[in-house]
Amino acid sequence: MKSATHHSEEFDVVIVGGGHAGCEAAMAAARMGARTTLLSLKSSRLAQMSCNPAIGGIAKGHLVREIDALGGIMGQIADRTGIQFRLLNSSRGPAVQAPRCQSDKSKYSNEMRIEMEWQENLFLQDAEVSGLILEGNVVKGVQLSDGSRIQAKAVVIATGTFLNGLIHIGNQSRAGGRISEQPSVLLAENLRALGFCIGRLKTGTPPRLDKRTINYAQFEEQKGDPNPTFFSTKTVSCTLPQISCHLGYTNERLHEVIRANLKRSALYGGFITGIGPRYCPSVEDKVVKFSGRERHQIFLEPEGLDADEVYINGLSTSMPEEVQQEMVRSIPGLEKARIIRPGYAIEYDFVIPTELHPTLETKKASGLFMAGQINGTTGYEEAAALGIVAGINAALKARRQDPVVFPREESYIGIMVDDLVTRGVDEPYRMFTSRSEFRLLMRIDNADRRLTPLGHSLGLVDDAHYQEFLKKYQEVDQLRDFMKGHRWNREIECPGLESQLDANAVKGSTLEEILRRPGINVEDLAPLLRAHSRMPSCVAVRNAVEIEIRYEGYIQQQMRDAEKIRRISSRLIPLDLDYAQMDGLSREIREKLKKVQPKDLAMASRIPGITPAAVSIIGIYLEMRQAGRKNSFKKPET
Repeated sequence: MKSATHHSEEFDVVIVGGGHAGCEAAMAAARMGARTTLLSLKSSRLAQMSCNPAIGGIAKGHLVREIDALGGIMGQIADRTGIQFRLLNSSRGPAVQAPRCQSDKSKYSNEMRIEMEWQENLFLQDAEVSGLILEGNVVKGVQLSDGSRIQAKAVVIATGTFLNGLIHIGNQSRAGGRISEQPSVLLAENLRALGFCIGRLKTGTPPRLDKRTINYAQFEEQKGDPNPTFFSTKTVSCTLPQISCHLGYTNERLHEVIRANLKRSALYGGFITGIGPRYCPSVEDKVVKFSGRERHQIFLEPEGLDADEVYINGLSTSMPEEVQQEMVRSIPGLEKARIIRPGYAIEYDFVIPTELHPTLETKKASGLFMAGQINGTTGYEEAAALGIVAGINAALKARRQDPVVFPREESYIGIMVDDLVTRGVDEPYRMFTSRSEFRLLMRIDNADRRLTPLGHSLGLVDDAHYQEFLKKYQEVDQLRDFMKGHRWNREIECPGLESQLDANAVKGSTLEEILRRPGINVEDLAPLLRAHSRMPSCVAVRNAVEIEIRYEGYIQQQMRDAEKIRRISSRLIPLDLDYAQMDGLSREIREKLKKVQPKDLAMASRIPGITPAAVSIIGIYLEMRQAGRKNSFKKPET
């Protein structure tokens, strides 16, 4: 493992925290040529899966695809260590389909560490950061708990749940960033002292069971897909053996155990002050808030090929250990189950994300970036996506180059960043496809088309992979052009096509028009396409063409809508704009604008409480300012 001394070395970028955000940030900065060090309490536990042993899911899978398209690492590691792959929402439209994989938890962390140890420009260190080194409002490095200092041109804080973390099991509470790991208290105190607005959130995990004590015959087996959908465009096949998960349900007996012991729960006993995730509630929350439901789904998810631990997805709890045992054994098939590790709740500090620019640089300190759960998010995928954004911009900051801002209309990464810095959070932020106004434009199949050119320009995507990318979309465009111009005249027999429709009825139609018919796909036209040397061997090319043709009308409409947002986004707002000079804005609106510091009119319009009239006033003021009539602005007549 490459290491660096604490006392004398200087770096371009320092990353604080070795979770999913920190790892992605460190890899991005190092691969862009920045001399980077990652500081963590235990570098042997990089990219730990503290919660469920899985990557991806609805919208989360979109984020991983986008990370991969930019040249990030999460998708490759997930594919390499996946032990079950499933495409979620496969029966629905392409906009909401998303890959998910069960991961071998231990192998995932090991593979990530190996990848990082071999990465040029990246140095891993075991160290506790106690504070930031500032000159005025500019970050110059970090102070370590042993008294030494590390100088840096940019710093990324990615502390996950470690920032002043507190673990709860029943009425027992103890300091911790994860189970059996110490929290980061000194850095939390330093951030408060520097004036950052700090909030408190909580999350939780279920108990882990010994797989040898489970009667799987009482559960429904869930196998993976026979033809996996991977996260990375570089992956061609599974590396590890594939295994099953199992589906089960809670029952009235378990619910009664919870109701009888509700006051002993850390959550309902008043021991927790942090706000938990609404869309991943504890089982106590499910029983209380959905009292009319007779049962709730649970999934038995293996933590690895060689691991004895099984994760009970859906049974997150902060009950005392003895109550957890009673809860588990009330489920058919788990009557003899042994708990290896109890579930627990953890609450931690986070920085209110409206204190960040869209680059994830803080407004209070130049050169300081934040990524992951410190921004108010929950989930490995959200953390990694924020990590790559922070790592990219930290490296650019170290070079004194302009930062990268991810537009909302071009990626789920952009949506998440915009939501956080514009609206803030009142609960842990989780990504959903419903957060996007342009879901058909931001599918998993075209993540590379949207983001790989940017990744290549930043140095994150190598030339060889970029050439493969160009070749793929050259094939897509050529096939689309052929299908648009070629008319069906039955010169080549296509049995797959003719078995589904009257071939004479569609004679004279373009192949594009035929492909829009229900149930028809590119494979049905294979004999004709091969005769014209147009049949692509790559499944990804065929899928892309089918989606673009079938949904062309909807896609074009969303492209027009996205263009409207781009036009509004081009109306930039200077950071030094004085909203107090604008007649017609209420005090509340002025305070919100001053707090968020929107970069353009589109961003201003998305701030909660900012009215269309206020946006109009800002627009008029910007025009007058540009025309040199700054002091002549008056509230327009209404």
